[in-house]
Amino acid sequence: MLQPKRTKFRKAFKGRIHGNAKGGTTLTYGEIGLKALQPERLTARQIEAARRAIARHTKRAGRMWTRVFPDIPVTKKPAEVRMGSGKGGIELWVARVKPGRIIFELGGVNPQIAKEALQLGAAKLPIKCKVVSRIA
Repeated sequence: MLQPKRTKFRKAFKGRIHGNAKGGTTLTYGEIGLKALQPERLTARQIEAARRAIARHTKRAGRMWTRVFPDIPVTKKPAEVRMGSGKGGIELWVARVKPGRIIFELGGVNPQIAKEALQLGAAKLPIKCKVVSRIA
């Protein structure tokens, strides 16, 4: 699963995800991609599940790029623990995704198969996505 090798700070604030994506909104590497339409935190597990679904459907043909990386730590305290005594330990890693952000890109794959694969990948994510392409 994806996570940073090292970070500058151990824990992060929750924060809010508002506004549209500032960068990463156009296809850079491949011919077809998956674009986020809602703001959300994508976990490393969700990104990996979508990546596997896409890779399986394309039979690992062509090339795939993952344009998001889970670099924000999310902490959680154990169940039934009293208030106080600091913030909990790191439970998972997430990527903050804003509307308009390209999540995955595919290149060198039949456009019809690539579209089906990206729709399967989108089904693994908790947000609405659309398939964008530079072909048509």
